[in-house]
Amino acid sequence: MNATTVSDLEVQAVAGAAAAMVPSTVPLVAVPAAPGDRPDPDAVAVVASFVGSPSAELVVVAEAVVAELTAAGVSEGTPVALTDALRPALEAAAARLGTGVLEPARTDSAGSVLTDDSQLFALQAAGTTLGWFAVRVRGGRVPLAGGASAVPAPRASMRVLYDVDMTLTAELGRARLPLRQVLELAPGTVLELDRAAGAPADVMINGRLIARGEVVVVDEEYGVRITEIVSGVEADR
Repeated sequence: MNATTVSDLEVQAVAGAAAAMVPSTVPLVAVPAAPGDRPDPDAVAVVASFVGSPSAELVVVAEAVVAELTAAGVSEGTPVALTDALRPALEAAAARLGTGVLEPARTDSAGSVLTDDSQLFALQAAGTTLGWFAVRVRGGRVPLAGGASAVPAPRASMRVLYDVDMTLTAELGRARLPLRQVLELAPGTVLELDRAAGAPADVMINGRLIARGEVVVVDEEYGVRITEIVSGVEADR
């Protein structure tokens, strides 16, 4: 296979990974859209850019699917923003693209983000289209990760990203509270986190765990001394 070509089979795998993670009352599969088959131009699309090798624009149009899930009572508690509900689908698609960074998701109209070079897939259940997924690979197409025919991209191809600033977040722990207790928070309230005192802090990039470390003080400011680099398998758990 030509090293500058992304095969239809590999793009299908990207779409399939996204379809599997779209929250729905029924399992969805990704089917290449028939000629002339497109979502309503005014439909709300959730879009995220993937910066890597290759770089791509990922689009999910599935507002109706998420609304149906909520109406069916499957999604309980505080309503979730559409971008948050579809973020796992975008992350699953990005993981098939290989090493890189998935930027925060945003909403736009389907007509604005779907271009002639977008590869469009219908998200179907029992032959009925319930949503859409599209991917547009940009600049320097290379084989995708995860396929048997994939060819690793040279490390030099990532040099263009070396000067890109990335925000790292250190997380000491989390607390899950019902909305009633959140509204009752006041100065002096103590929140009990899900982590023991002295446990290492998680180091995150865009919500993805990449390392763990111990909290230290450097020139009167907090810092984190890295003690463990997390493997890709563990980071996906």
